[in-house]
Amino acid sequence: MECMYCKGKMVKGAAPFNVDRKGYHIHWEAVDAWVCTQCGEAYFEIEAVTHIQEALRILDKETDQIAHSSLVPAAVL
Repeated sequence: MECMYCKGKMVKGAAPFNVDRKGYHIHWEAVDAWVCTQCGEAYFEIEAVTHIQEALRILDKETDQIAHSSLVPAAVL
């Protein structure tokens, strides 16, 4: 497999994944990925992307529930 940016060799490994969304930040230290040995670019396989998307969907739902809970004073929102 060849890196689409620098044409370096891709090897199986792990890479960090970060996302900022809806008022929160998520960081995974090591997600399975193909990583370029030359530039470090990471490509995540569909299975990893599916798991990330599902985790974000659940967090979005929980965040919405917390933000709209009657237990949170209006001044905090």
